Amino acid sequence: MSHRHEAVPSPLLRTQVRMDGHSSLRRKKRAARKNAWFGRYVKLSVFSLCFVLALVLILVGKTGLSVFTALSPADFFLSLDWTPEEGRFGAGSLIIGTLLLTALTLVIAVPVSVGIAVFLSEIAPDWLKKLYRAMLDILVGIPSVVYGYLGLTVLLPMIRQASGENLGDGLLAAALVLSLMILPTVSRVSDDALTAVPLSYREAAYALGSTRLQVIAKVIVPSASRGILSAVILGMARAIGETMAVVMVIGNTAQLPRDLVTPTAVLTSNIVMQISNVEFDSTWSQALYLMAFLLLLLALALIVLLRTIRSRGESA
Repeated sequence: MSHRHEAVPSPLLRTQVRMDGHSSLRRKKRAARKNAWFGRYVKLSVFSLCFVLALVLILVGKTGLSVFTALSPADFFLSLDWTPEEGRFGAGSLIIGTLLLTALTLVIAVPVSVGIAVFLSEIAPDWLKKLYRAMLDILVGIPSVVYGYLGLTVLLPMIRQASGENLGDGLLAAALVLSLMILPTVSRVSDDALTAVPLSYREAAYALGSTRLQVIAKVIVPSASRGILSAVILGMARAIGETMAVVMVIGNTAQLPRDLVTPTAVLTSNIVMQISNVEFDSTWSQALYLMAFLLLLLALALIVLLRTIRSRGESA
């Protein structure tokens, strides 16, 4: 008859097991507390951001909309006469100037930017891709006042010499400066969108006998169209909101431009040139706040459009 002997844990081993259990429980509790505090911190950060954004919208919107107690919406939006010293606050020319400048900037910058993106993603050798992408990243980080100063000292004399105008300020100079500013952003985002197109698309197109130009124009660019459109919207948002570079080359005269080299003004340049010279509660100040509110609404609309395009692209 065999006897089975069961191992009996020693008191020291039982004590060690209990200590390990308590230590593990304490670690779990500490981790739970850290997770809870981190969750509260994240929620507070999101709430603070939304609260600040709401305050900005409410303050700027309330102050700006109060201008309609002194003049009608038609007087503000439809009139082209901005002479605040004489009590005329027509912002029509400034709004039209903003739209014209943005459109001209996109006409100049988008084809060049997309062309650069296609060259980097499909044609350039690897060493040249690295060099060009580094250069574009450097251009993104250059302050806008540097672009404006270069436009003032280099570009305007060239425009004066070519056009025969005495000043050379106007939409053309501002659009060229803005085009150089948004070109790196549009190019890099478009480059990422083109690079993300699956390699199988290219191989299938080449297998069907397509040339490189046909593959790029009919397969790769259409496949990356949502990303390219997102890049254009980002560039548009920067062009609309840019101030210092535009102030230095556009002429800052509240009038409709007769041509591309006539001094004019846009919403941002008019705000920065006049906001420090007016009383806060005056109609003049309220009209400037309403211009800022219009820019805020336009920026929010572009952001919503961008998010909509990206969400549709992810669900497709």
